[in-house]
Amino acid sequence: MNAPFKNSRRQFLFQSTGLVIGFTFGRELIADTTPDLPIDLKNNLNINSWLYVDPTGKIDVYSGKVEFGQGIATAFRQIVADEMDVNIERVNILPCVTGIAPNEGVTSGSQSVEYGGLALRYACAQARGTLLEKASKSLNVPVGDLSIKDGVITAKNGETANYWKLTSTELLQQKADGKYKPKGINNFQYIGKSIQRIDIPAKVSGGVAYVQDMKFPGMLHARVVRPPAPRAQLISINESVIKSMPGVVGVVKNGSFLAVVAKREEQAINALNEAKKQAKWEMANDLPNNQAEWLKTMIESPNLDTEHGVKKDPSKQGKKTIGGEFTKPFLAHASIGPSCAIGILKDGVTTIYNHAQGMYPLQRDIVKALQVPPEKVVCIHREGSGMYGQSGADDVALDAALIAREFPNQHIRVQWMRDDEFKWEPYNSAMTVKIRASLDESGNISNWTQDIYSNTHSTRPGEKEGNNLISSWYMANPQKRSPVTNIPLPAGGSHRNGIPLYSFPNQQINNHLVQEMPVRVSAFRTLGAFANIFAIESMMDKLAKEANADPVEFRLRHLQNQRGKDVILKVAEMSNWKPNPKRVKKNGKLYGRGMAFSQYKNLQVYCAVVTDIEIDANGKIRVTDVWAAAEAGLIINPDGFKNQIEGGLIQAISWTIFEEIKFNKTGIQTASWADYPILRFEDVPNIQVELINRPNEKSIGVGEGNAPIVGAIANALAMATNGRVYDLPLSPVKVKKLFA
Repeated sequence: MNAPFKNSRRQFLFQSTGLVIGFTFGRELIADTTPDLPIDLKNNLNINSWLYVDPTGKIDVYSGKVEFGQGIATAFRQIVADEMDVNIERVNILPCVTGIAPNEGVTSGSQSVEYGGLALRYACAQARGTLLEKASKSLNVPVGDLSIKDGVITAKNGETANYWKLTSTELLQQKADGKYKPKGINNFQYIGKSIQRIDIPAKVSGGVAYVQDMKFPGMLHARVVRPPAPRAQLISINESVIKSMPGVVGVVKNGSFLAVVAKREEQAINALNEAKKQAKWEMANDLPNNQAEWLKTMIESPNLDTEHGVKKDPSKQGKKTIGGEFTKPFLAHASIGPSCAIGILKDGVTTIYNHAQGMYPLQRDIVKALQVPPEKVVCIHREGSGMYGQSGADDVALDAALIAREFPNQHIRVQWMRDDEFKWEPYNSAMTVKIRASLDESGNISNWTQDIYSNTHSTRPGEKEGNNLISSWYMANPQKRSPVTNIPLPAGGSHRNGIPLYSFPNQQINNHLVQEMPVRVSAFRTLGAFANIFAIESMMDKLAKEANADPVEFRLRHLQNQRGKDVILKVAEMSNWKPNPKRVKKNGKLYGRGMAFSQYKNLQVYCAVVTDIEIDANGKIRVTDVWAAAEAGLIINPDGFKNQIEGGLIQAISWTIFEEIKFNKTGIQTASWADYPILRFEDVPNIQVELINRPNEKSIGVGEGNAPIVGAIANALAMATNGRVYDLPLSPVKVKKLFA
């Protein structure tokens, strides 16, 4: 907004810790007369809730989306600089603060640029148009006779005005109306260029980049004493022993929620270790014996069945049917930096600095736990090291709020320990995917039936019912988790990418939403897409082999989507793909090549991958080379796009080969990096990514286009060994069995 008064309050809030100002309009105020606006702008109609034109020559942007390493702060700067016709150095992207920034929910699903960026483009277009109108009146010339360069508006007669003098308190106090449209593709100065990321310098130079780095005068340090296993209840603890330790300032006990507070961090850790010895717990002992045994029984568990993508053509029936049953275990986010939050209770308001992906949903569940009005909780985003999905970031925010309530006027820094992160974060849901498919006489797929078994893939905070922050379940007055639901299609949760993008005459997808999981689960990069693409792309190769067809040609034959075909053809060209690659055995190692393809959610980035692997005599897979072709409409920042694909591929290689949470009846057995190996630098392959730019198509999400790599590796393994592993991870033990 062009309202110095409100901006002053914003600045005051950013510099203080105890005042909330709410002016975001609720959904009930959304006008039905604005059907052509982006959804995030419809939900936050006030133009001044998105940006502020500062008379000092800056433009402040209040996005509800948060930066957590995906590079959106830089992309948003590019968008605003182009739409406002200013030098990019004038644009400030401010962190999301509840009551200040527009409420855009959670930053997830690869939607930051697609939704938040598009809303910004429209908001800026209206702001720029409004400034032009005022300049037109001021200079007494038609708008069409004006041009803008770096905020300076020039008329054909040479007279000028500028944003910084035209701005006023009331100018952008207006609702979005779609009167002004974003620019065309020929008018971009920054969009489409690899502008240097603004979030990188502090991260690579050891600067203050993350919430873990923040310090306040007199700040206290806390640790939460977690139970030995889920659902255990605290029976007793000798608090006097803890309180007598050096530096300890208190013990917080609320039902089975237990925490220690000290002056220095190492003192808090010492108190934590002693508290673990002193605490007595009543164990639930309700976990299965092991994950492999439980996976076999999961498909028999109570579930909610739904049908999707049904196609029927009785005239097209198959002659040969084959099938496969694929599983994926529970996976950990395994953030490099354990979750952290800093909280303070001051003047009756609890302020939390935290790295969760949704400040407004987080605020909602903290309010439920503290049982205070919403204006009594302010959540301020700060980046966290290794943050993505729903790790422990949301949970540690409530931990900080509960502890800060007992120590008013003092900043409380809570950081989870490594074993807290591995044992208590919400995991990626385990999945089983069963596929049966038939080939007709021509070697084409005529029938496809797919059954997906899994729990929800999102239990984020902010739901209408229940509370999804774990410490709320252990308080003296425990709160219940939200009911299990699935994200509906077309995005989908467990059935994300469950409907093949290929075209089959007969098709049915059955989603079985398992009602209970033995361990806690929630959002994880790609949700259910990773397992579904593993199964679908493995089956496509199996069917191609049955049809004596080349895997690339076979996919193109069954694909009608031209954008999908283009990335497949592009990656085939990049990798010098030869039809029906053959296995190679050399110096005691096997070598294979595989490919796979998907469009994330069947809505966002197209990505096709070819990979080469080698397998040693012990069954260990090493991915040596990866080629990826990707397309996501109009590219905002090519380097940022490539970064997302490259990073995602490396992470998914690790999931495919190494990662798996382990548990038994007594508790989670994964507590350290030694228990949970991941891909190391020495195993990172050569990666080549090429992008296809379609400037006339809207920008779509790119952050989770990595899933095809699992299919490519599985297919390369099958080619190299003439066998196939159906259960992830593709560990040496499983691979070696193929040698027999």
